[in-house]
Amino acid sequence: MEGKPLRVAVDAMGGDYAPQAIVEGAVMAAHSFRGEIVLVGEEGRVLKELERFDYPKRKVKVFHAPEAIGMEESPSKVVRSKPNSSIHKAIELMAEGRVDAVVTAGNSGAALAVAMLKLKKLPYVERPALVSLHPSKRGYTVVLDVGGNVECRPSMLVQFAIMGEIYARLALGRERPLVGLLSNGTEETKGTEVTRKAHEMLKRCGIHYVGYVEGRDIYFGDVDVVVCDGFVGNALLKAAEGLGDFLRWKLKKEAERGILAKLAFSLSKGLWHKVLKEVDYTSYGGVPLLGVNGVCFICHGHSSPQAIAQAIRAAADYVLKDVNGSMEKALEANQELKRWGAGGFKFWERLK
Repeated sequence: MEGKPLRVAVDAMGGDYAPQAIVEGAVMAAHSFRGEIVLVGEEGRVLKELERFDYPKRKVKVFHAPEAIGMEESPSKVVRSKPNSSIHKAIELMAEGRVDAVVTAGNSGAALAVAMLKLKKLPYVERPALVSLHPSKRGYTVVLDVGGNVECRPSMLVQFAIMGEIYARLALGRERPLVGLLSNGTEETKGTEVTRKAHEMLKRCGIHYVGYVEGRDIYFGDVDVVVCDGFVGNALLKAAEGLGDFLRWKLKKEAERGILAKLAFSLSKGLWHKVLKEVDYTSYGGVPLLGVNGVCFICHGHSSPQAIAQAIRAAADYVLKDVNGSMEKALEANQELKRWGAGGFKFWERLK
């Protein structure tokens, strides 16, 4: 894979600032990208946006998709009613082997649904998981699932832990990631029936599992990967986004209180800019949809051109490191999942 130029399909119509921000981000990435970027969307609009830039023409192509899926549209309705949407066509290109990865800032639920339909799941995965990255004292904490699966079985949480551990190790460079299970306390008696069963399974899974962790540990604990179901994870993600927005609003209001406040804010502006950038959920690019039989990176709907460019580079790196291949091997080899007959293992393997 290292000697092969990569091709990344980018959903040009997905996101709150599409196609302008998406096209600009693709052009930014193209200048240093070793391979080809395929912008998938309404050809006329995409080409018009490209006219604004000077870019390497051989590295940026356009693939026509006449439809777009809105951010508020129901994934269950549009997954089959809009077969010519940009996200459909981008993922179809990957399913056909014509691109190596897909990047979208569009409707994440629709992206998950189309990926499940077109790419299917990795072997031994019951359900794919959406990932988010949260700033922490250790750099970033990987949290999954953050919305793909509202209800989870214990075996699914174990699969999330294994996939999250490999992603943190290979993509984020953590030598031996510490994995925790999100709960309402660190005591063994805490949690729900599902988390308690997953907790017992994770103890025997061969990863560096540290046990139950609390919400505050995501930001200031000794943990690299935090596992939870999609209901809890999505609530956590939205709360984190809201806190970042509140901090920006609060600083602006405090700076308006008077001359001394404005002076104090002006003197510390560089520091606050650095801090707020770290908690900005639109700045880190994209994160992979873990568990699908392909590479699909999801970006925030408010993503800037810089974030789109970063996501393209991250998706290419993910392919080059064959993260999916490592996940498949780890899941296949996991004896604890086999013992419970989870993730597609044959029933007779449970008796071994």
